[in-house]
Amino acid sequence: MSDDSTTTVSGIFTTREDADRAVEHLVQEFGINRSDVFLEPAGDANSSGAVASGGDAESDPKEGSLFPPKLGAQVKVTADVARSQVSRAQRAFAEAGAESIGAG
Repeated sequence: MSDDSTTTVSGIFTTREDADRAVEHLVQEFGINRSDVFLEPAGDANSSGAVASGGDAESDPKEGSLFPPKLGAQVKVTADVARSQVSRAQRAFAEAGAESIGAG
């Protein structure tokens, strides 16, 4: 009989883009329910990430943007998964570029 109890897997990401990619992998490729996946700041600062990338990068001020992106803390993604899915969730975090991955 397999162990169906859940555990929490987490990953820390430098950009919101990477965190979003991890969520996409978890839900679309590995079949983890979206309601079991959470994003939050890894610290007390803004959850957009600590590095600009793509859509959160500052626009050219000549084109009308006067505000730089509000970057600060890294982004933490956690997923409550069945023990049998822990390695799949960890792989999704790694493929999306997590700086650190934990389970427990």
